Amino acid sequence: MDAIDQKLNQLFDGKVVRKDLVHRIKKGTNVPTFVLEFLLARYCASDDEAEIQAGMEAVLDTLNDNYVRPNEANKAQSKVATKGKYRFIDKVHVNYVEKDRRHWAALENFDSRRVGISETFYRNHDRLLQGGLWAEVTIAYNEIEDDDYAFFIEDLRPIQLSRFNFEQYCEGRSACSRDEWMSFILRTVGLEPSRLSPRMKMHFIARLLPLVEPNFNFIELGPRGTGKSYFFSEFSPYSTLISGGQATKSTLFYNNQRKKIGLVGFWDTVAFDEVGGIKVKDHDTIQIMKDFMANGRFSRGVEVIADASMAFVGNLDLSVEQIVNSEMYDLFQPLPKEFDLAVMDRFACYLPGWEMPKNSSEFLTSNYGFITDYLAEAFHYQLKQTNRYEEVSKRIRLGRAVEGRDEKGIKKTVAAFLKILHPGGTASDAEFEEYVAYAIEARRRVKEQMNKRKSDDEFAKINLSYFNADGKEIIVYCPESKLAPATQDPVRKNIHDVGGEASEQGTNVVPTVTTAQVTQPAVIEPSVSLPTALEPQLTEQHYTIHYGATGYSYESIIGPYLVGGKEIVIEDPYIRLTHQVQNFVRFCEAIVKAPNIRKIQLITSYDSDTDVKEMSDKLGELKQSLLEIDIELDVKINEHMHDREMRIDNGWVIKIGRGLDFFQKPDSWFGIGTNDLSLRKCLETKVDIYKA
Repeated sequence: MDAIDQKLNQLFDGKVVRKDLVHRIKKGTNVPTFVLEFLLARYCASDDEAEIQAGMEAVLDTLNDNYVRPNEANKAQSKVATKGKYRFIDKVHVNYVEKDRRHWAALENFDSRRVGISETFYRNHDRLLQGGLWAEVTIAYNEIEDDDYAFFIEDLRPIQLSRFNFEQYCEGRSACSRDEWMSFILRTVGLEPSRLSPRMKMHFIARLLPLVEPNFNFIELGPRGTGKSYFFSEFSPYSTLISGGQATKSTLFYNNQRKKIGLVGFWDTVAFDEVGGIKVKDHDTIQIMKDFMANGRFSRGVEVIADASMAFVGNLDLSVEQIVNSEMYDLFQPLPKEFDLAVMDRFACYLPGWEMPKNSSEFLTSNYGFITDYLAEAFHYQLKQTNRYEEVSKRIRLGRAVEGRDEKGIKKTVAAFLKILHPGGTASDAEFEEYVAYAIEARRRVKEQMNKRKSDDEFAKINLSYFNADGKEIIVYCPESKLAPATQDPVRKNIHDVGGEASEQGTNVVPTVTTAQVTQPAVIEPSVSLPTALEPQLTEQHYTIHYGATGYSYESIIGPYLVGGKEIVIEDPYIRLTHQVQNFVRFCEAIVKAPNIRKIQLITSYDSDTDVKEMSDKLGELKQSLLEIDIELDVKINEHMHDREMRIDNGWVIKIGRGLDFFQKPDSWFGIGTNDLSLRKCLETKVDIYKA
């Protein structure tokens, strides 16, 4: 142990762990870091090598015996069935199933979605209901044959601290210098500070800012393999990482059907990995995101206030030097097209990911650091219980170029640095100025890129500055763009001049636009809309689908007529048999792609040969899955109906003679057309589409 290790062990006995032990086990075991450290703290709380070696063997034995691997789910279930009960380490989710009118636990690697659970557990641990929680869980076998479940949870112990003493944490900090404390923090996340430059240390600390400051909007874009997402996926059980995919307002913010808040209400930090791959289903999601990023509140019929920070990480495919010297590109290039200037303006900190080193063992520490869970609890406590914003406001002096959102973002960044590096005290003037300069640079990076995109001077005040302790004004620059005229003084092109002549604003004027520049994608401001003449004109249609024809699907027939509709009613008496219900599921999959549909109503019937319970169960499962994406399915029975019809509340009516069942049964379930209905042969039927 070096001097820092000895001091850390002395001040925080029992709350530290050797990080090289984590690295050694982590390489061969795909287990979250805080799970490994939970076990290492239990079995390896010693500096005696023999005891550590024995503890390591105990950790590995525990993982072998109790950690469930996904490909061993059947073996784990068999253990419970034969032994009566068994303790596992697994991630537990709790879901309310409406048709059963009760809660069920689902264990990820144990691979069971219908495990009985007592109300006590999910009332005491909210995160079981949203996102799940890693825990030591004792699963018992249910001997009662009449019950419709085989397993139930007998005991559950979350893998996190049961109590946290913030005063003791601050007391330990007061016995250290700032640099010693920074070393503690960096070693906790697995890095060796002696191998990092001062600027690199600040970058790594900056990655932690969203974990400690509420409603902090953070972005990091850079090369692949620099560990951008690690801090949000592994470091804290209070953060969740969304990997690409679809971002819906019901998942993120509020589900109107369930009357429940989304991820922002259950996590301290919601992070988006591979931000360029985010698919936004409708524009309401972006508008609600803007409201939430601005002040931590939004309205979806009810007013919701939450503390979650939002972090966005992604990859840059062009070199930074190319981007900052380009008139056409900016450092927000990877963001989805739906992320307009209003979203960008809400970022408080843009971390330059291109300066971060690639993941390498040379930067990993072999020394002691806090148990990850302990530091995560400290950050969670400060995010919920402490406010350093007013302290920063009283002490900071900013220049005239700093505008409203600049000031808020800079102050929140400085407040977050104080929480991490000075949890119970104040920073010296030199330290405070260091944080202010870093915060201004991080905000200037945002403003420079917005200024490149905007065709006027709305964001032209990019020379952000502060006054030091001596009263001297200091302008802060971003190192990558300081000498790049294309970023510091971008050309203001005349948007009405199709010939390409630039207006006479600024000194960096390009008289003409070359052919290469013309072929580049133009940035269209959100306020510019396409003329209505270019929008597709919907007309009434009456046609016949002939026997054996292909190229038809539910989406191709009804999709264009869903524009502007919020509710659709389907009358079809033959949604009874398995293949008919499967057709209805495919039909719903086509419907939900329309961004505004919020309700599907099915009116159907059954006869004496129908297995009503099986039909009800299948439609109940579909109803449950639609609820998850904020769409209501209402099923009604009309025993006397015969005709088939679909009515959309925008006025369009679609009549298909055979209803949904107009596809032929495939010759083989392994042939073309089995899954893609547009490739499957049809039965003959008439289609009538008209305005009511």
